[in-house]
Amino acid sequence: MNQEKSRLIAFLGALCLFLSTIEYVIPKPLPFMRLGLANLPILIALYLLDAKSIFFLVLLKVIAQGFVTGSFFSYIFLFSLLGSFSSGITMFAFSRISKKNISPVGISLAGSIANSGMQILLSKYILFGEAISYVAPVLLVNGTITGILLGLAGSFFMSKSQWFKKVEVLHENL
Repeated sequence: MNQEKSRLIAFLGALCLFLSTIEYVIPKPLPFMRLGLANLPILIALYLLDAKSIFFLVLLKVIAQGFVTGSFFSYIFLFSLLGSFSSGITMFAFSRISKKNISPVGISLAGSIANSGMQILLSKYILFGEAISYVAPVLLVNGTITGILLGLAGSFFMSKSQWFKKVEVLHENL
């Protein structure tokens, strides 16, 4: 891995940690309802990095969130790990299908729904059983709204940011 790519991964990983910390202090109506702010650097990375680097970044994000929230040795960490990787795999697949035909909003929404789906599946077998049918709609609505909002924020950032444009050009030459 070259030095520029390593710096970019470190920067995006630090941004994931920062956004996780910000999100942790924002009051939530329900404990499991999250905004997913730390996924913004992952969305940006889809346009800048290769698969190995993206999944390493997802792992960094999950570990950082585990330490920030104090959930590293709990079932919540498992939910975060599997939800984040299902989201990362889905967003990676959608982004590679065609970045020109699927916007960052669509990619983010697909990732958010994959994350919610994985968490619903885990919740059914680990926590709630059939009672998940009462929580699932809330998770899906929350995931849809936050996926769209995060995609809009990512799209806006990538279209307006001079930093992103410079890094994108640098990445093309790596």
